Amino acid sequence: MPWAFKENRPIFQQIYDTIVVRILNGTYPKGEKLPSVREMAEEAGVNPNTMQRAMSNLESAGLAVTNRTSGRIVTSDEELLKKIKKEYALEAAKEFMQEMQELGLSQKDAKALLDEAEAMGK
Repeated sequence: MPWAFKENRPIFQQIYDTIVVRILNGTYPKGEKLPSVREMAEEAGVNPNTMQRAMSNLESAGLAVTNRTSGRIVTSDEELLKKIKKEYALEAAKEFMQEMQELGLSQKDAKALLDEAEAMGK
């Protein structure tokens, strides 16, 4: 998944969100080692200090734990992962509904579009 940054938010927050999504979707599996700050900074094309700030936020959120001998490990806390996945999903749903309302669509119309999109994806 490429790193794409927008102008509307600080890059370290966007990096944090990208890593969280990668943890939630299993790209970085629970209990496994995360790539090093330098590796991830190079991949993302950012300064290592920016990546370090995002990684520190991951630790503060409980999504990563530093092991002195083996680097950062993704949490194995299933309840925390479920909670954060729900938070991210609710935010995405809220943004989707706001966009549909801006287009003048009702909640019923938006749900019908989701059903239609799902059927097209099969």
